Amino acid sequence: MNKKKGIVYLVGAGPGDASLLTLKGLWCLEQADVVVFDRLACEYMLTYCRPDAELIYVGKETNRHTLKQEEINSLLVTKARKGKVVCRLKGGDPFVFGRGGEEAESLVDNGLPFEIVPGVTSAVAVPAYAGIPVTHRDHASALTVITGHRRSDSGPIPLKEDGSATAIYLMGYENLNAIISGLLDEGWKRETPAALIRWGTRAEQQTVVGTLANIEDLARDAECGPPAVFVVGNVVTLREKLMWREKQPLFGKRILITRPRHQARELAQEIILQGGEPLCLPAIELEATADCGLDFSQLPTYDWLIFTSANGVFFFLEQLRANKIDVRCLRGKLAAIGPATAAETPQVIA
Repeated sequence: MNKKKGIVYLVGAGPGDASLLTLKGLWCLEQADVVVFDRLACEYMLTYCRPDAELIYVGKETNRHTLKQEEINSLLVTKARKGKVVCRLKGGDPFVFGRGGEEAESLVDNGLPFEIVPGVTSAVAVPAYAGIPVTHRDHASALTVITGHRRSDSGPIPLKEDGSATAIYLMGYENLNAIISGLLDEGWKRETPAALIRWGTRAEQQTVVGTLANIEDLARDAECGPPAVFVVGNVVTLREKLMWREKQPLFGKRILITRPRHQARELAQEIILQGGEPLCLPAIELEATADCGLDFSQLPTYDWLIFTSANGVFFFLEQLRANKIDVRCLRGKLAAIGPATAAETPQVIA
C-alpha cells in the first residue's frame, strides 16, 4: 500500500464476529494511519491497528448518531487530504445498505483515491449463525434483501409472495409492523415462518422464531430490539435442526482481556473459536526504564542469562540494539521461565 499519498479504504468489517473480517480488510487495518470505525465493528479488530494509529468512533444508534453522514464524509476527505492512509471500517459490506456509495462519491467529488474492500454481509451471515440457510433446494430458490429503513417516508418495500423465496430485511425491527403488514397485503400467508435475529454473530446473539402472525408479539415478549435482521420464508423451519452457534462452549460470553493489545490476540482468537467474544481493553502499558539495572558491557562475563517473561526478552533485545551490542557476545547459558518466554528466547541467539 502506498503511504505517500492519502487514500481511503472502504472496508467491510462483517456483521460483528471479528473472525469474519476478510484478509484484505486486515491488511488495510494494519497499514492505516487513521481508522474510522462503526458501532458494529468488534473491538478485537482494533488490536491489529498500528500503535500510533488514530482511532475515530463514528457509530450510529437509533436517534443517536455520533456524527451525521455528511460529517463522516467530510472527515474522510480531510484525513485523506493530509496524506493519511484511512481505513473506513464499516459493519457488514460497504455497498449493502452501508452508505459506502455515498462515501465513495464524496471522495470522487474531491479528487481523492479510494478502494472498496467487500465484507461479509449480515444478510447471509446472520441467518447462517442462527442456523437458517437463506436458500435451500427444498425450501427456497431465491432470496431478496431489503432495507427496513428508507430515506423517504414511503415505508418499507413490500415483496410479492411467490412460494419459493426468502425475504431478508436488514435493520428491520423498528418498522416490523409495517413490514409484516406489507407482506400480508402482497399475499404472504400469516402462517409463513419468520425469525428475528438480534446482534447476529455477536456474543449476545438472540433469535426469536415464529410466524408472520405472531413474530411481533414474540419479539416484544423476548425483549428483542435493534439491530436485527428479519427473515421470512420456509427456510426458517430449518433452524431447529441446523442451529449450531448456541452449542459452542462460550456462546453468550463476552470476556475481558486486559493485556496489551499485541499480546491479546492469541487468547482472543481462542475465545472467538469457542463462540465467545473478546473485549480487548488494555490495562497495562509496558515501557523500558531509563536504567534497567544491567551492565551490558559485562554480558560476556555472565555464566547464566535468565529471562522471566516474553516482555523481558523483547526489552532485552531493544537494549542490545540501543547500545549497539552484537548478540553474539553472549557466552553463558540461557534459561527461560515458562513456555511463552521460551518461545521468544531463541530469538536472542538466532
